[in-house]
Amino acid sequence: MRIVAGSAKGRAIQGPKTTSRHIRPTADRVRETLFNVLGQWLEGQAVLDLYAGTGALALEALSRGAGRAVLVDSDREALGLCRQNTDTLGFTAQVEILGQPVAKAVEALGRRGESFELIFADPPYAARVVETVLEQVGKAGLVAPGGLLVIEHDKREPAPDSHEGFAREDQRRFGDTLVSFYRIP
Repeated sequence: MRIVAGSAKGRAIQGPKTTSRHIRPTADRVRETLFNVLGQWLEGQAVLDLYAGTGALALEALSRGAGRAVLVDSDREALGLCRQNTDTLGFTAQVEILGQPVAKAVEALGRRGESFELIFADPPYAARVVETVLEQVGKAGLVAPGGLLVIEHDKREPAPDSHEGFAREDQRRFGDTLVSFYRIP
């Protein structure tokens, strides 16, 4: 896996040593298309990466100019990969890593008054939590005005047109993967 564009373009990032049921890195091709949809440059934006895995989505955003990122995961291997990849790419000063379940982290970030222009959620497909993520993020008030919540999920899991104030504005399919883009109008 490599960073696709920006200041760290072409630099390798580490994935899980073996096939992991907890970590499913977003493919380079999907990340490239995702950022084509989002726009190539994310100058100064705050990014939240839920179910971060390797941290690839947030690190790609930082490479493209995002100002800071919070990475959340509860899996020990994933947390190690997030730290290693952040350090390798030189983004340590811009990254906060939270090792806790997503629901707990979302609640804590909401209590801190945090908001993010870009939020990624890439939960395990078997979890089937698209609506749960929409509800938790919305309730915590984590989306900055004009911000975007991007959820990667299995094509068999329906993603509602709207939920908890969010409206789906786009959806892209990559094989068995769907990426749904939500905003609060």
